[in-house]
Amino acid sequence: MTVIVGKGRIGNALYEMGDGTDTLVGRSTTIPDGQGPIYVCTRNDDLENVILRTPPSRRDDLVFLQNGILGPFLAKHGLSNNSQALIYFAVAKQGEKPIDGVTDVNPEGLTAATGKWAPAFKERLSTGGLSCHILNTTEFTAQSFEKHIWICAFMLVGVKHGASVGEVESTHGEEVRRLIDELLAATAAKYGARFRAGAPDRLCAYARSVAHYPTAVKEWAWRNGFYWALSKEALAAGRPDPTPLHTAMLRQAGVLPEGEQ
Repeated sequence: MTVIVGKGRIGNALYEMGDGTDTLVGRSTTIPDGQGPIYVCTRNDDLENVILRTPPSRRDDLVFLQNGILGPFLAKHGLSNNSQALIYFAVAKQGEKPIDGVTDVNPEGLTAATGKWAPAFKERLSTGGLSCHILNTTEFTAQSFEKHIWICAFMLVGVKHGASVGEVESTHGEEVRRLIDELLAATAAKYGARFRAGAPDRLCAYARSVAHYPTAVKEWAWRNGFYWALSKEALAAGRPDPTPLHTAMLRQAGVLPEGEQ
C-alpha cells in the first residue's frame, strides 16, 4: 500500500497518478502501518513531525521530495539511506495536470530519484506522462546541490531586483550566472560535489521553462541560510568568505535574519 503524505498540489498529483488504492493523509496524521513507499509531500518544516508520526518499522519507507540539502537532517534521524526525489515538474493549481520539467537544454527532463523506492516513483510518474531518472547516491547528491543553487540564486537575485524568475534570466542573466558560479565553487570546495559540465546553462534553461514563477527568499534555514551559515563559519575562523557575492546580495536584498545584518 502506497501512502502519500500532504494534500497539496504535489501530493494530490501523485495520488491521481495511482490506481485508487493509495492512502492520502495530511501532514499531521499518523502514518498507517503496512508495506510500500511513503511519499512525503510536505514543507521542510513539517518533516520532523511526519517522521515522529511514522511507525519506527516504516521509517525506511519514507521518500522525501523536498528541496534543500536534507542530508544532515536525515542523518540526525538515522535516515541517510532513505529514498529521495528531485521534483522538476510543476502543478499550476491543485487538480490540474502536472507539466513536466523539460527544457531546451534537457528535453529528456530533469526530475530524478534515488534509493530503493526510486523505480516505483519513476513508474508512478510515467502513468502521468512525466519523466524521471534513477540516479546513484553520488549523482543524486550533486543534482540536489544543483537545484538548491538554482533556488538560492534565482530567488535572491529576483528579490533584489523585484523580478520574476524569467526576468532574472532575461534581464539579470550575467549577475545570476556569477552567483551560480560562486555557489557551485563553494559547494565543490566544502562538500566535494562533482557537477556535470554546463550547470549554469542547465539552470538558466530551467528558469526559462518556469519564467512565470515569482521570487521570494523563504524557508531560510533550508535555502539561502545554508550558504549564509558557511560564510559565518569561515569568517568566525578567520578565513575568507567563500560566497562574498551571495553575502553582499543578502544584505542588499534586506533578507538577513534580524540581528545578523
